[in-house]
Amino acid sequence: MRSERPFKRSERVENEIQQILGEIQTQYVDLSDLGFITITHVKISPDLKNLKVFYSVLKRKKTIENIQIAMNKKAKAFRKYLGMALRMRYTPEIKFYYDDTVAFAQKLDTIFHDLQSED
Repeated sequence: MRSERPFKRSERVENEIQQILGEIQTQYVDLSDLGFITITHVKISPDLKNLKVFYSVLKRKKTIENIQIAMNKKAKAFRKYLGMALRMRYTPEIKFYYDDTVAFAQKLDTIFHDLQSED
């Protein structure tokens, strides 16, 4: 009888990749010219060959569009180091996407703070 694991394989791979990408970001790929980049979420395709990496930016030094372009230019370097650290048959192709949930949450906080100050 098969043992039931709490997560699907793709979810376990996503968690592992997110951790590895964070290490790559701090050790090998310099992103300081863009701002403070945080990898918020990783989504991998069912065949494990394509990877969507969602990131947020604090204290950004460029526009979001320029950051997006720069991140996708550095995808090859991320893929190289990911392939060295990940034990899989194929290293997935990486595509970066801006995650605006942090900015949206900050916007909501300011709205709620303004509403409370009016009362």
